[in-house]
Amino acid sequence: MAAARTADQGLSTEELQQIRDALAGGRKPKVVFTESAGQIAGQLGQVVELTDPEVSEEWVVVRFGRDELPFSPTDLAVAPKGATARRPAAKPEPEPVVEPEFKIVREPVPAPREEAKVTAVDSPPAAPADGEGEARPAARRPVKAAKPKGPAGLTVTLTYADGEWTLAATQGAKSLAKPYVIKPAEALKMVALIDVPGVHEAVEQIMAVERREAEQQAEKLRAELAEIEARLAELRDAG
Repeated sequence: MAAARTADQGLSTEELQQIRDALAGGRKPKVVFTESAGQIAGQLGQVVELTDPEVSEEWVVVRFGRDELPFSPTDLAVAPKGATARRPAAKPEPEPVVEPEFKIVREPVPAPREEAKVTAVDSPPAAPADGEGEARPAARRPVKAAKPKGPAGLTVTLTYADGEWTLAATQGAKSLAKPYVIKPAEALKMVALIDVPGVHEAVEQIMAVERREAEQQAEKLRAELAEIEARLAELRDAG
């Protein structure tokens, strides 16, 4: 059995699994905020979702009032049965005192940098937000949905080397097709789909060199063939 944990230690792995099972069953288990949660320590909330812990340390989404905010497991503990929210003791409302309020005003200057000028403005202090002198919970950033991981990138490589065109394909670190030889006509069709003038010029230069070499080889073969036919004619005449 897992060792006992105090509320300040946060949620254990076993407790997180119990919460995950409860969510799968359609329930929203109650939790209490620990001291590491700050001003809302002792308050109750309901777990509504568990996101990906690899994306963010705050992956336990808790409904607190009208908000649904993400928290770290160390900010939460399983609420005991019959627990009620702990409210901070009401503080006496301070007497209004008019004091200077400092505001930062930025004025444009010709230089690239901006200089901050502090201006004192006399104004009465703001009244408590709820009228009871109670501290409001610290604002937390809204829940952001974790982006699903897409498939690994696909790379198709067309290569020309040593007079041959080869094609290969990989997806991430996986090889889908090892380099294999394709016909020049097939390679030219693929290149025609790429709207990059520099690539087309490079391919035209390659094909020009190949045509020139093919013509030279054809001339050489024709000369050898003519020499063989002449030799054959002499042998026939001698017979």
